[in-house]
Amino acid sequence: MRLRIKFRKYGPVRYTGHLDVMRFFQKAIRRAQIDVVYSRGFSPHQVMAFAAPLGVGLTSNGEYMDIEVHSITSCADVLERLNAVSAPGIEVTSVKILPDAAGNAMASVAAAAYTVRFREGREPEADLAAALPAFLSREQILVTKETKKGKREVDIRPGIFQLAVCMEAFCMEEGQTSERMVIRMLVDASSSGNIKPVQVIEAMLAEQGESLQENALMITREEVYAEMPSSHDTAASERILVTSERVLVPLDAVGTGHSVEMEEGHSMEEGHSVEENHSPEEEYSLYGKGD
Repeated sequence: MRLRIKFRKYGPVRYTGHLDVMRFFQKAIRRAQIDVVYSRGFSPHQVMAFAAPLGVGLTSNGEYMDIEVHSITSCADVLERLNAVSAPGIEVTSVKILPDAAGNAMASVAAAAYTVRFREGREPEADLAAALPAFLSREQILVTKETKKGKREVDIRPGIFQLAVCMEAFCMEEGQTSERMVIRMLVDASSSGNIKPVQVIEAMLAEQGESLQENALMITREEVYAEMPSSHDTAASERILVTSERVLVPLDAVGTGHSVEMEEGHSMEEGHSVEENHSPEEEYSLYGKGD
């Protein structure tokens, strides 16, 4: 039996790399006494597969991993057990039993949705909302990617499925409110065409003759999507996204199980307020005592 587990990552834990998050879940699964399947051979390990790894420094509302288990009491029980032994900044929000024909999380990834904000004092001078139509009308948006074989120029325009710039209100000190820019995007996250949000922002700024300031962005991955055949009944779920060429569905829309809704008014904004009080150099451990 395969389970798909969705979790959030926020606060200081955003500075923890993918391999450490994987090790954390291996320990958490043991502490939670989940009846997980181990591989065979001289060095058995838990049968586990993650979707697209999250970059260091990013927060997320939609991370995924698949595990294989011998048996469970219920999906709700697995969710409660994992959260009971979890660390601050890691919260399981959904556990689903996958159908036999479902692909693994990593192979299923086709797109990801992000929310991007600028830190106070590091906002661009250009009006990105006004410049957006011209930016999206370009036939090519070339960026330089660094690979193991060196640098190469890549056209990211086909991989930008949705892009919007708007203003949002936020609370300041002493009950005052103000507005700041927020950029929402849906981009290619597949292994063959993965686009990073910072690449889109840098390209937008370059067109306006500006460069991105160091440590200027606060980025949250909101969801990860798989691609479905265009013949699928798109009216079957309000969570399905239909772009000009693709039908996308969240990875946890596959299978049956249990999920919890995020508390009303609670979003990664809470994570951002925590972020401002921590630096990358701050020591933070995912591991509980005795591991």
